[in-house]
Amino acid sequence: MGILRVVNLGVEVGEKKILKNVNLYIKPGETFVLFGPNGSGKSTLLNAIIGNPAYRVVSGRIMFKKVDVTNLPTNERVKLGIGIAFQNPPKINGVRLIDVLRYCAKVGGYSEDTIMELAEKMKMTDHLYREINVGFSGGEVKRSELLQLMLMNPDLILLDEPDSGVDLENVALIGEAINELLERDKDAESREKSGVIITHQGHILDYVDADYAAILYNGRIACIGDPGDILNQIRSEGYEGCMVRCLKNMENSE
Repeated sequence: MGILRVVNLGVEVGEKKILKNVNLYIKPGETFVLFGPNGSGKSTLLNAIIGNPAYRVVSGRIMFKKVDVTNLPTNERVKLGIGIAFQNPPKINGVRLIDVLRYCAKVGGYSEDTIMELAEKMKMTDHLYREINVGFSGGEVKRSELLQLMLMNPDLILLDEPDSGVDLENVALIGEAINELLERDKDAESREKSGVIITHQGHILDYVDADYAAILYNGRIACIGDPGDILNQIRSEGYEGCMVRCLKNMENSE
């Protein structure tokens, strides 16, 4: 049984329809990578899954752990076990990172000692009493987002461009953190982490093993296959070339 099922999903932002009949199925323990050109709807899909009200579902359903969450508010989805790291999270003046981390630890059932342990691992101890994301570098913002997720300990982890705007050292650290997120409690029979990772250039795949990948193109899912193979096709042929190849493969299989 899948942990996440997205069925014929259509999503509008403002007056524009971004996603059209998107279908996605992820089993417990699977990590799914989503490629696509800018504006193809990748971030829209994650925002719809987490329940951002600016992204209006106009058709289809989102099922999480057998529960229809299509019309549930974000906080209810988080309680069920969905967590997200945004590509460009906001700066929050007047709110310290430590206060957010304490709330995340409460959600995940962790102690103050665990906050300090994970903050040290993510090289964020010097940022704990600073306003969240204010004056943070690109890598620090990404590490802050992942630190919050590690403390929330969700069952489904949504990662929007975790490797964008960061140097190679930070990509390595972020990759290690993602692996820890996905592998935590992996041996428990009743709980296995799953993930959806959006990446544009694919650097994160040097550090994170993924099971499947797909291209989101013009608001539709296409070309599902091995992450390495699809990334190599994108690098050699571009998205247009990949779509041409995908259509030919579909015609040959009919």
